[in-house]
Amino acid sequence: MAKKKPSPSDIEETIRLLARQYGGRLKSAIERRMMEMEQDDRSHFLVYQVLGVGDREGELVDEYQNKGRFLYKYAGSFLEEAARLCFLEKYPAAQPAQVPNTKGRRPKTFGIDCLIGPDAVEIKWRDATTDGDHILKEEARIEAIVDAGYTPIRIMFYYPNRDQAIRIQRTLEKIYKGVDGHYYYGDAAWQYVKKRTGVDLFVILQTLARENAPQS
Repeated sequence: MAKKKPSPSDIEETIRLLARQYGGRLKSAIERRMMEMEQDDRSHFLVYQVLGVGDREGELVDEYQNKGRFLYKYAGSFLEEAARLCFLEKYPAAQPAQVPNTKGRRPKTFGIDCLIGPDAVEIKWRDATTDGDHILKEEARIEAIVDAGYTPIRIMFYYPNRDQAIRIQRTLEKIYKGVDGHYYYGDAAWQYVKKRTGVDLFVILQTLARENAPQS
């Protein structure tokens, strides 16, 4: 007798609904942008041609550049919100919060994605910035969190690929550890969510990926 497939949990259904919502928003945003692009001035294609890129290839480059920006934005927002839902499943009182900037005038406050008791959890799907100023801003934010009496914790699911971005993340990791905070990325981030909340977000996303995979 075949094993009965277990029913999905409430949190899995919640994340499945969230995925549908974000997928719908992504599709609508891309469709609107493609319609807008039909009216775009394409005189810049002259420069593409100078560099050996034909009109059709130029059109595809512009289209996928726009699609990529939307995909990156919605993918990141979805994953970060899904992770917050996992924390809320375990800690119903967990909420975003603000702490005063004790290191400068601007901004007046720094945000915390998910405050769980004394733990100030920042959730990042990925951080590929190569901007050196990013380190200074993050250091000020981390110190402000410590000044407010919280422990800064960063979880980032996907590590960047480029050398400069990797160097910035390694510096941020040192800053977190220097104030007795915690920095989890890659497999360690998925495991942290699972251990802290009891929700295996990675497995849920694998299930949804199989369900939503385009039919060949």
